[in-house]
Amino acid sequence: MAEKSSTGGGDLPASIEAAWGLRERPAKGPKPGLSLERIVAAAVAVAAAEGLAAVSMGRVAQEVGASTMSLYRYVSAKDELYVLMQEAAVGPPDPLPALESGAGWRAALTEWAVGQRARFLANLWVLRIPIGGPPATPNSLAWWEQGLQGLEGSGLGEGDKISVILLVSNFVRSEALLMSDLSAAVTARGVSPEEVVAGHERTLRRLVDPARHPAIHRLLASGVMSEPDDPDYEFTFGLATLLDGVEALIRRTVREG
Repeated sequence: MAEKSSTGGGDLPASIEAAWGLRERPAKGPKPGLSLERIVAAAVAVAAAEGLAAVSMGRVAQEVGASTMSLYRYVSAKDELYVLMQEAAVGPPDPLPALESGAGWRAALTEWAVGQRARFLANLWVLRIPIGGPPATPNSLAWWEQGLQGLEGSGLGEGDKISVILLVSNFVRSEALLMSDLSAAVTARGVSPEEVVAGHERTLRRLVDPARHPAIHRLLASGVMSEPDDPDYEFTFGLATLLDGVEALIRRTVREG
């Protein structure tokens, strides 16, 4: 459970106060040049190079040339450090051209989802951070705000808007995590993605019985598994299909409203 802060009435988790700059910082650090920003930057660098599992208070202390105990003057726990690392790595969203041009909710949400996916793919270790609650840090709220703005004029009620944002965001996160896992597996085997797909197809052709697996047999016979792979196809297809459902919801809402 997140640690409660001793400042501001103790009504906010310490990690959230730190992200918003609401916590009192040491007037003079235990080591010249040590700061919360430097600690977070060092932790992000470790995660980017070696994965989230490599991040510990002791390891980060080594990176900044300080004692482990000195870090606790700035960061109360590793879970708090995770929140600040995600806030720094993902950053705020870029402006959406569709919002500025008035292109409509679908174009806006498409750009929003693509932008979110790009940040995840650039910082895959972020996907390993446990989700501790609803968005409450400055940048996470900025993403949430932008997504909700994209649905302005859609005709949806506020509750449905939130549900759509959660649905799209969960899809983006899940797809990015799946692609990350597949990429890691391919790298570990030391082969190309094309070789993995070809090997899988050969395995299926040896194992699939047309009588027991007629649908898979038809899939193999169609030749689609041998076609060139587009690494973005599943994301594009999934997002478009999901937004088709949102569009049907909007039509129904307008019709019944």
